[in-house]
Amino acid sequence: MTAAWPPPIHTERLALREPEPQDRTAIIDLLASPDVGTYIGGPQPRDELERTMPDPPRRRPGLFVVALDGAMIGTVTLDPRDPERPDQIRLDLARYELGYLFLPHSWGRGYATEACAAALTWFATAYPGEPIALATQTANTQSLRLAEKLGFTEAARYEAFNANQWLGIRPGS
Repeated sequence: MTAAWPPPIHTERLALREPEPQDRTAIIDLLASPDVGTYIGGPQPRDELERTMPDPPRRRPGLFVVALDGAMIGTVTLDPRDPERPDQIRLDLARYELGYLFLPHSWGRGYATEACAAALTWFATAYPGEPIALATQTANTQSLRLAEKLGFTEAARYEAFNANQWLGIRPGS
């Protein structure tokens, strides 16, 4: 992303901010969770994450830690799409992609909707008129419902990583 990193974004319940040193353990928990890994190729090995995760966690434009009462509960990403990855299709529709991962204890409370909506609002200001994509497995019904709530409409279905995938596009504003 080329837009300047925003100050923390605050919603009614959450803060979207850069990663901080105290987030390292929660990021490892997130990436090593079998529940979180269900639709993204499985969990990553905890011992490998412990060995390779930078301390403090890597900061980069487009990566937001989602915090509730100061504690990390997930991440939201707004990343340029990579034409070299097999799951990255239809770059003619959108050059950026929304991604999100949340710790299982935070599921079912509307945090993903709240955090993604806030990130998309920032994105629309930073990149006016730029459409954005969201890709998920068709079996991930919760993610499909979230995509609909956020205003994404189906643009394509395809096979990648031995699973049926759904690609949604949200027009720029």
